[in-house]
Amino acid sequence: MEGRVNPKGSSRSMPAAAVLFRGPVEPVVFLANFAVVLQGPLTTQYLWHRFSTELGYNGTRHRGNCGNQSADPVLQEVETLTSHWTLYMNLGGFLVGLFWSTLLGAWSDSVGRRPLLVLSSLGLLVQVVVYIFVVQLQLHVGFFVLGRVLCALLGDFNGLLAASFASVADVSSKHSRTFRMALLEACIGVAGTLASLLGGHWLRAQGYANPFWLALALLIVLTLYAAFCFGETVKEPRSTRLFTLHHHRSIVRLYAVPAPEKSRKHLALYSLAIFVVVTVHFGAQDIMTLYELSTPLCWDSKLVGYGSAAQHIPYLTSLVGLKLLQYCLADTWVAEIGLSFNILGMVVFAFATTTPLMFTGYGLLFLSLVITPVIRAKLSKLVSESEHGALFSAVACVNSLAMLVASGIFNSLYPATLNFMKGFPFLLGAGLLFIPAILIG
Repeated sequence: MEGRVNPKGSSRSMPAAAVLFRGPVEPVVFLANFAVVLQGPLTTQYLWHRFSTELGYNGTRHRGNCGNQSADPVLQEVETLTSHWTLYMNLGGFLVGLFWSTLLGAWSDSVGRRPLLVLSSLGLLVQVVVYIFVVQLQLHVGFFVLGRVLCALLGDFNGLLAASFASVADVSSKHSRTFRMALLEACIGVAGTLASLLGGHWLRAQGYANPFWLALALLIVLTLYAAFCFGETVKEPRSTRLFTLHHHRSIVRLYAVPAPEKSRKHLALYSLAIFVVVTVHFGAQDIMTLYELSTPLCWDSKLVGYGSAAQHIPYLTSLVGLKLLQYCLADTWVAEIGLSFNILGMVVFAFATTTPLMFTGYGLLFLSLVITPVIRAKLSKLVSESEHGALFSAVACVNSLAMLVASGIFNSLYPATLNFMKGFPFLLGAGLLFIPAILIG
């Protein structure tokens, strides 16, 4: 069945010999997230360095010397420009991705998961090529936005995740699905941890360019694996048109047309819950590097790497915690416990003025990521197997919208609250997390 998938959606099918062996989807997610996380903090630090150079800011961020820099107008201008350009990059990618990830996700229900995995991998590959040109040739930072838009046109990381989670739902039983979802998210976490640790040390040793070259090499391997090694999970892939409203209508039908096996109310409420959780997660992540670079923390690239790694450790600890808690608690209660620790972590971040306190906040997030696999599993059980692609592309759309809202709120709120409470966006995130806690409860 693998050989019948057609990445381009034409009437001809892919020959069976093109698939070397039936590989799982986990390596796809691992390699993709490694490359994405490797680029994330580096891009933020590059923007900081670039604007610091252009504005003539030469202040140090070492903890012993930056205590009096909070009132420095040049430093605040650097922070504001870095925050705003991060917002522009996210806006460019997410607005385009809102349309394309949903289209491609529903399309994968017909043609199979492999075409979407290949297209999304190519999009990530194009993005890192653009980033390399910006860094190597000192091009205008606006080209970062172009890279995000080109990536979104081919599916982006959200499209890759939609195909990956749909493929897991295709082959897992309802009993094991929550853990399989958590296992896939653990791959995201392990890759993110390793990439963060490597990126921080490598930046200090050799600068910005080489980590981006590694990301390029990994994405080439990823694209080849997705094209020739991934084992297709759609039982009977068939050729179908890509550019048709049928794919978007199939997503609308999920929420608008009643069916015996699903509850429209539960689909909507779970989608709202995951929207809020993702908004807080990515909003905090968007400003975290900037928060750590500036006073009073004044972290260097090495500490930023450790912090970024700590952000991804909960993917692994949440997997272990989920497996253990499932022996004595229902999935719903596991999610509530995870939300409680997430709220505590956000509150600690809001008032953190020292490095130990920041890492205490990271430690409190050890169960914060049991929430999304529980919700994804519950959503997948509300639809038929033939609707998994449409469902997870809808979830990808919710993710994209949440990331867009997160970028708009947190990247705009952070510079606006610098003068009275830098950690206020984290307090806002803690308050917002009470919404999914109530909905799930």
